[in-house]
Amino acid sequence: MASPANSFVGTPYWMAPEVILAMDEGQYDGKVDIWSLGITCIEMAERKPPLFNMNAMSALYHIAQNDSPTLQSNEWTDPFRRFVDYCLQKMPQERPTSAELLQHDFVRRDRPLRVLIDLIQRTKDAVRELDNLQYRKMKKILFQETRNGPLNESQEDEEDSEHGTSLSRELDSLGSNHSIPSMSVSTGSQGSSVNSMQEVMDDSSSELVMMHDDESPVNSTSSVVYKKDHVFIRDEAGHGDPRPEPRPTQSVQSQALHYRNRERFATIKSASLVTRQIHEHEQENELREQMSGYKRMRRQHQKQLIALENKLKAEMDEHRLKLQKEVETHANNSSIELEKLAKKQVAIIEKEAKVAAADEKKFQQQILAQQKKDLTTFLESQKKQYKICKEKIKEEMNEDHSTPKKEKQERISKHKENLQHTQAEEEAHLLTQQRLYYDKNCRFFKRKIMIKRHEVEQQNIREELNKKRTQKEMEHAMLIRHDESTRELEYRQLHTLQKLRMDLIRLQHQTELENQLEYNKRRERELHRKHVMELRQQPKNLKAMEMQIKKQFQDTCKVQTKQYKALKNHQLEVTPKNEHKTILKTLKDEQTRKLAILAEQYEQSINEMMASQALRLDEAQEAECQALRLQLQQEMELLNAYQSKIKMQTEAQHERELQKLEQRVSLRRAHLEQKIEEELAALQKERSERIKYLLERQEREIETFDMESLRMGFGNLVTLDFPKEDYR
Repeated sequence: MASPANSFVGTPYWMAPEVILAMDEGQYDGKVDIWSLGITCIEMAERKPPLFNMNAMSALYHIAQNDSPTLQSNEWTDPFRRFVDYCLQKMPQERPTSAELLQHDFVRRDRPLRVLIDLIQRTKDAVRELDNLQYRKMKKILFQETRNGPLNESQEDEEDSEHGTSLSRELDSLGSNHSIPSMSVSTGSQGSSVNSMQEVMDDSSSELVMMHDDESPVNSTSSVVYKKDHVFIRDEAGHGDPRPEPRPTQSVQSQALHYRNRERFATIKSASLVTRQIHEHEQENELREQMSGYKRMRRQHQKQLIALENKLKAEMDEHRLKLQKEVETHANNSSIELEKLAKKQVAIIEKEAKVAAADEKKFQQQILAQQKKDLTTFLESQKKQYKICKEKIKEEMNEDHSTPKKEKQERISKHKENLQHTQAEEEAHLLTQQRLYYDKNCRFFKRKIMIKRHEVEQQNIREELNKKRTQKEMEHAMLIRHDESTRELEYRQLHTLQKLRMDLIRLQHQTELENQLEYNKRRERELHRKHVMELRQQPKNLKAMEMQIKKQFQDTCKVQTKQYKALKNHQLEVTPKNEHKTILKTLKDEQTRKLAILAEQYEQSINEMMASQALRLDEAQEAECQALRLQLQQEMELLNAYQSKIKMQTEAQHERELQKLEQRVSLRRAHLEQKIEEELAALQKERSERIKYLLERQEREIETFDMESLRMGFGNLVTLDFPKEDYR
């Protein structure tokens, strides 16, 4: 946001406090224009803004640090005072808006309609009269008649100067939009307010009054003054009012196109005032450049800080983006590894299932082959036993000769049948036992395969959970490393920013001290130049006073001569003639003695006057030097105090920023540690729940398998239990 005082290039007197602070701290709103309006009211009332006699650098600190300015004189009305105070509220939040100001009593009060027109007309008349006075003085210098003596000339000059002084006072008493700097104000202080000088230059450079002497032989006793669009013809003596003639000059006609809205508007500034302001503006151009350079330096410092902050912010954003990409890469890699592990475990389970099926088939074939072999052996043994029993029965029957043959054959046949039946029962029993053995061993083998599958599942889930835990620990270590790197970067950036801020503040304070020292030297130079001019002017003043004393001496001598003549005539009348010679000699001696006394008094008066004037001048100059030194010392102390305050505030701000950063870093670390603990607890909970669910499912499968085995009549099979705590 542009400053409202930018129209007053190089001066701080119209700046609001927040505008001055905004060079370092930030933004401000449109209420700064209300402040400028209040300062302009004071300037119009008192003919100069507040702190106008102070160095511009010191005025900056006064505006930002001290209370709001007020009207100094008691001649103003209460509504005007309240209006100015209302405009100059130091806090922007308490300052009114333009709509609120329009409702103020000072704005809404009744006022004469022609007050501005009458004021302008009064000012123009006073300016015209002052120009006439200056013109008459110049005409007297150029066309002084030889018959006028030096005494008459000096008297007329004194009368003109007194008349000009009264006109100047009348002109100064009139209110205007531009402050007229007083001659008592130092040149350095006047130059500090180059804003109003710039306005005067812009407005009055096109309105300069040009005086030309008419050198034509026809009218050599008149002169013509060209002033804007009027031509004033004055006579030689300069008496009477100027007679404006409505014939515009060629230059005025050429300017009419450029100044359309200001056509036929006569200036309300005298030529001497315009010339003096131009001269002061040219002399004090260095001050404007100094203030402009200072403001340009402040803006450059603010741009450097903003550029550094943007650079550090971009660096931090890039750093965080890099860390975020690293976290995402780690998460993607972890997911890929878990997917690979899941596929690997599925492949292992499928392979184990195939191997188990093959082993079961092989185991069944081995049992069947063994049972077949056992059955063959059993049948062969039965055959052998059958033959042996048959032979034995035959032998017994052959030994018993009493038994008939038919009965023997019946008994042998019955015995064969019994033997065959017994062998068939034994064979059936063997087959039943083999079938039970086969079923039981197959059931046991299936249980063994199931337990082995459970072990593989436990191993897989243990591997998966360990993998997740390892990945989570790696992620936590990476987050801690990221937090430490971010903390180091934040501390480094804060140190860089604070170092640049302190360097810029030191450079600013150094520049302010250099400007103040230069201002002090300039003020001392100007005071020295003024004293030198006073010393140069002193002989003229002393000569004038000496001429006055000499005139008084001459008047006294004339009086004494008249008194001597009267006394001589009286003495000659009352004394005889023979004593006239003695009386004349006595009176002559008395007159000579008195004239000698008067001459001695004249010389003594001259010497006392010269000594007193020199002593008075030395004392006044020394007093001015002391006052200037005291003022400059106070301004330097104020500058040092304000710089110390700014430095302390900056250090306090740096300390607050460091504490805030430490608090933010510690809080972020605490949140990270809490997040790590929560994730580890969640992972441990997931591990316990999954293992518990797996073991419960496996136990249910084993119980179901054993219950089914019991229903099948196999009884309790041998189990290969494993401790549960190994898998938790």
